[in-house]
Amino acid sequence: MSEEHNEDLNPEEHPQDHLNDNLEQPELEPTQDDVLTKVTGMYKDWFLDYASYVILERAVPAIEDGFKPVQRRIMHSMKDLDDGRYNKVANIVGHTMQYHPHGDASIGDAMVQVGQKDLLIDMQGNWGNILTGDRAAASRYIEARLSKFALEVLFNPKITDWQLSYDGRRKEPINLPVRFPLLLAQGAEGIAVGLSTRILPHNFIELIDASIKHLQGKRFKIYPDFQTGGEADISNYNDGLRGGKVRVRAKISQQDKNTLLISEIPYGTTTTTLIDSILKANDKGKIKIKKIEDNTAANVEILVHLPPNISPDKTIDALYAFTRCEESISPLSCIIINNRPEFIGVSEILRRSTDHTVSLLKSDLEIKLDELESQWHYASLERIFIENRIYRDIEEEETWEGVIQAIDKGLKPHTAHLKRAVTEEDIVRLTEIRIKRISKFDIDKAQQKIDALEDQIEEVKHHLDHLVEFAINYFANLKKDYGKDKDRKTELKAFEDIEATKVVIRNTKLYVNRAEGFIGTSLKRDEYVTDCSDIDDIICFTEDGTMMVTKVDSKTFIGKNIIHVAVFKKKDKRTIYNMIYRDAKSRNTYMKRFAVTSMTRDREYNMGSDKKNTKVFYFSANPNGEAEVVTVYLRQVGQVKKLKFEVDFSDMAIKGRGVKGNIVTKHPVKRIELKEEGVSTLKPRRIWFDDTVQRLNVDDRGDLLGEFKAEDRLLIITQGGIVKTIKPELTTRFDGDMIVLEKWQPKKPISIVYWDGEREKFYVKRFLIENEDKEELVVTEHPKTYLEIVSTDYLPVIELEYTKKPGKDRKPNESVKLEEFISLKGITALGNQLTSEKVNTITLLEPEPYEIPEPIKAEEHEVIDDEEIHTTGANDAPNNLDSKNKYDQPSLFDDED
Repeated sequence: MSEEHNEDLNPEEHPQDHLNDNLEQPELEPTQDDVLTKVTGMYKDWFLDYASYVILERAVPAIEDGFKPVQRRIMHSMKDLDDGRYNKVANIVGHTMQYHPHGDASIGDAMVQVGQKDLLIDMQGNWGNILTGDRAAASRYIEARLSKFALEVLFNPKITDWQLSYDGRRKEPINLPVRFPLLLAQGAEGIAVGLSTRILPHNFIELIDASIKHLQGKRFKIYPDFQTGGEADISNYNDGLRGGKVRVRAKISQQDKNTLLISEIPYGTTTTTLIDSILKANDKGKIKIKKIEDNTAANVEILVHLPPNISPDKTIDALYAFTRCEESISPLSCIIINNRPEFIGVSEILRRSTDHTVSLLKSDLEIKLDELESQWHYASLERIFIENRIYRDIEEEETWEGVIQAIDKGLKPHTAHLKRAVTEEDIVRLTEIRIKRISKFDIDKAQQKIDALEDQIEEVKHHLDHLVEFAINYFANLKKDYGKDKDRKTELKAFEDIEATKVVIRNTKLYVNRAEGFIGTSLKRDEYVTDCSDIDDIICFTEDGTMMVTKVDSKTFIGKNIIHVAVFKKKDKRTIYNMIYRDAKSRNTYMKRFAVTSMTRDREYNMGSDKKNTKVFYFSANPNGEAEVVTVYLRQVGQVKKLKFEVDFSDMAIKGRGVKGNIVTKHPVKRIELKEEGVSTLKPRRIWFDDTVQRLNVDDRGDLLGEFKAEDRLLIITQGGIVKTIKPELTTRFDGDMIVLEKWQPKKPISIVYWDGEREKFYVKRFLIENEDKEELVVTEHPKTYLEIVSTDYLPVIELEYTKKPGKDRKPNESVKLEEFISLKGITALGNQLTSEKVNTITLLEPEPYEIPEPIKAEEHEVIDDEEIHTTGANDAPNNLDSKNKYDQPSLFDDED
């Protein structure tokens, strides 16, 4: 089309043409009466104007008071209507529409959101439920009034700047004089044009404490706190700026071995959305639950019932990994400063809010001082006027000017002490005093009033001279008056990263067709391999020495003659593969031991020098590094005399998957058979406990618990007297009342001192754990029974400090060697009474020395990562990994021997 046909018609002359701008219009030949106007610039201005309007007038809060315009107008309207009684919300909404240029629905929704934060509005009726997501009742059914806190901190018309409302009929505040970091207490969310804001709510008491620290010149840190409670990891909060992240979790506990209790939910979710996400994850097979109950009322109570033999610890991790029990929140602190959106951190917002509060308090004090001085001035004039009977001087005056002059003349001898000159307005006020008041004038009471005003003036001046101290006291009084029941609801803690592949429920079955070379979940007529999930990786080995890792699918071709299929664990150093194979180039038979810790998915890896003519004679996958003994049978070829010999894999070091290995023989192999199952040759796994996240790990984080073999267990003792041992699984979750966590040594005695609540005596017992799979209560069940001392030393020693008896000297402290005091007894025994005397304190001392015999250790191997070893190519020469290994000597099997 020509340029003139791309121009829009004048909207005033052709308004209908602009209703269908996006539709194809017929080309019109311009006439002499047509006026063509380019509106490109107009569109640009309109967009910028609209964007500015949405940012400034709708979506983003102001730094001065922390309100969006609709919230500010609601508060102003509630103050207009405030008479101490509740008002219908519908009435408040209608009143607000005098100031707000939008519909009643937006006002009502905004008011409900402010009310649900339970800070500024005193609510009556059904205002909805932030836990369940239930909506509030209609505005005609619910009522509201300003809270006492709002009345104290939001309003002061004397220091408020005003502007005309949108229709020019009324005045509304430009900003409310909020004397509190309200924006951070309530939080704010808004989506504007081209930007958005998300300021998370913070704790009421912590904000006040931070404001006081700022005024004292101290450093402070503030972190989010949510009404729904839960747990939050704020390690990457980034002061609420772009790029930060807050991870929030539901609070989940184990009610019994088959039931989980969700007692708090993450911010941004409801019980409804949370339960829906759990059911969805269950339907997809990510988790496995029996049923779910929602008993939420005033508090959250969601019961998740588990089927038998499902690990509660793994299920908790799976709930965090696959449902909305864990949410990630990205804060974005954007606010309006000087009519412009700016991005500043929450710490800076608090500083500016606190400084603004100090400024408002100063203005308030200055206005109050001016009012008090005016009252003092007039009270002093009134006393002079009546006490000196100046009112009699006007009896003979016939004009108003004469009256004013007479009073002014009569006052002059007595006004030297006044702080400002007497004005005509002051004299006019004196003439308005009634005769009745003059006749009942009491000089003493008048002086008392003046003295009281002088005291108030001095107090206000003192506050102005010590403004920071006054502001600190102001914040402290807010905390005292309104801080009740405003303790932190969200627990701050560091979260561990949960690997989905470790906690996902394996809900489908994997099959293999070894001869044809297919694996998948749809091959139900073929050989069953294992249970798996749809996010698992599968590792496969074929007879020609090819290895591949691929994603679980319904049917995948790997290669013919599959010899091993299993679920692959990334970075797994415990699973060791033992292999004997014929090399394609040299035709020699090699053996190798290796771990597979990393690779590229769907890529073929050759375990020999070449895929063609390579043949695997023996292969085993060992989950804990076991090394078996095999028998090698040779073919009767030439003059070979030894046709049978044994190979022990424990004599080999564990290397990377790319090594060629060590020569077993240069002669043709007939077959290889397993002779003897092996034991683990791996070094024990070193396990640490990270107290920050309360989890085990193998990454050197926290306290080292020891080196663990497959049969080793952990000892756990809780403050409630529960003793148990568990396998050191990295998915285990630990309770907060745990007081002992260490590697369990079955022959090492446990010594405890406890207070028996029924007998009201201290008892001592020493015992060994009799059943490693059983959880035992080692103290009595009386509610007043408690553990005093727990020791896992061989020879513990305690010290008793006795209570002084009236009129007698204190019995000296006594040391008790528990190994001599009581012998080993059963775990359920009551124990021996420690003493009949009253004990003040019991202290655990350094134990007696005890030598632990050193066990004889077998040779152990370290696993070398694939990344840490040079991998030879298919055509490279073999690596000499074990010098002078007995399998490197081909003469061992020659006929001449």
